[in-house]
Amino acid sequence: MENKIAVITGASSGIGLATALRLSNEGYTVYNLSRRNFTHETIKHICCDVSLELSVNNAVRQVIKECNKIDLLVTSAGFGVAGAVEFLTQEDIRKQMDVNFFGTVNAVKAVIPFMRENKSGRIICLSSVAAVIPIPFQTYYSVSKSAINAFVSALSHEVKPFGISICSIMPGDIKTGFTSSRITDLNGNEIYSGRIKKSITVMENDEINGMSPDIAACYITKLTKKKKLNPHYTVGLKYKLFV
Repeated sequence: MENKIAVITGASSGIGLATALRLSNEGYTVYNLSRRNFTHETIKHICCDVSLELSVNNAVRQVIKECNKIDLLVTSAGFGVAGAVEFLTQEDIRKQMDVNFFGTVNAVKAVIPFMRENKSGRIICLSSVAAVIPIPFQTYYSVSKSAINAFVSALSHEVKPFGISICSIMPGDIKTGFTSSRITDLNGNEIYSGRIKKSITVMENDEINGMSPDIAACYITKLTKKKKLNPHYTVGLKYKLFV
């Protein structure tokens, strides 16, 4: 069997790491592109800031130099910003979009030329149920994930003639380090009658008691084997009922 090459953004933890481990067990050579220091015996690491196009391009070129191809890209780098729309800073809003949406765009754009040249490739972008059921006080997170879904829907038609398939997966609440890494802004909580803090508390409790990241990783691994991809997939039975 030909050795397959997978690139995963944000594979230092959470769904990205769980996916990297599963793909490694499936025989893939796996590269983790992330800012965080990372060492693992079966996963290669390239230091990369997904929000910077040049950083991503350089990382992808390094993979190509070492392996001459990329069979699979999984974009899982992301984080959350929580707070009222009117009080969140422009800096936090831009950071949310830069990492979640433009980080996805940067990685996808970087691999397309090489996949197009090989007339083969698969791209799986991590979205969220929040893309179709936007969450109050997580408005910009929801927007970033909705943008990913729209990006995938349109791009799938652009790249299909080149043998490239792309989809997004939309998990619900996952038990990862996502909760602790969230940027939380409680400004205006009194004006909003305590609803900002209450909403965030409920959200964090749902995440702490959420699905294992391995459930999403297992789903992603199954998608790598499907002959034909739909544009979007929802992970978790109860979330499929809502979406």
